[in-house]
Amino acid sequence: MADANNSSLEPGMYLIGMGPGRMESMTTEALDTARQCDKRMYEAYTALWPEDELQRLESSIGSIERVMRPAIEQPEELLDMAKSSAIAILVVGDPLQATTHVDLQLRCIEYGVQCSVLHGLSITTLATGIAGLSNYKFGRQTTLTYPHGSWIATSPLEVIAFNRLHGFHTLVLLDLDPTGEGTGQQLPMKPSDAHTSFQLMKQKLSERTDEFHLDDLDEWKVVVCSDLGCEDERVTTTILGQLSEVDGGRLNTLLVPGALSDIEEVAIARWSKEEQR
Repeated sequence: MADANNSSLEPGMYLIGMGPGRMESMTTEALDTARQCDKRMYEAYTALWPEDELQRLESSIGSIERVMRPAIEQPEELLDMAKSSAIAILVVGDPLQATTHVDLQLRCIEYGVQCSVLHGLSITTLATGIAGLSNYKFGRQTTLTYPHGSWIATSPLEVIAFNRLHGFHTLVLLDLDPTGEGTGQQLPMKPSDAHTSFQLMKQKLSERTDEFHLDDLDEWKVVVCSDLGCEDERVTTTILGQLSEVDGGRLNTLLVPGALSDIEEVAIARWSKEEQR
């Protein structure tokens, strides 16, 4: 395992983008900086890397400690360490895509701790580009959550339906944690789980209003993006009613198209089961 070389880094917090899922997708600057830090913390609750890739990274840059939601959202201990040591916070994707990391950056300013950001590839750009949908036509993105007992948040479906009504596409991130606590019980949502959540959201919303026109929900086109940036990445175009028939991968993201141009229509058709036979 690599040993850290601390000679050239000033004390502070280093928010390091890991990219989507393998060491080769990280920038040289990100790898070099992580290698030189005194401590490396892998933020393991907003997104995950494959375990074998994480072990490869650790062999290259030095030992990595996993930290969960409480350590990042109540970061006093990390901030105290960063006053005298170079502390790397390794974040899957880009480190400033999640509000929690922006908050950590602001807390560094409040504590008088230097904070450096080394950006990484993000799913928010990878998914749209790979599928072939125009970035200019995306509305607000959302995260699809697990149900908790009989309760489920309906706001994700409201966002998607609003976007579709106005012709916008939607990037839908899938929940990682059925508990909602961010303390280590991750179970990344599969397409079949997403299908269940959609059906429950439709039921709850339809009891309150008909403004979102959900009668044809099962016919909505959806693009499933699995393990993007990894060697086994997969893209599948289907309809929402058949979402449970898609196997998916370790980490999945959905794209729900709005109004499609001719080029976009052809682009996402590449990933349908019929076209891939």
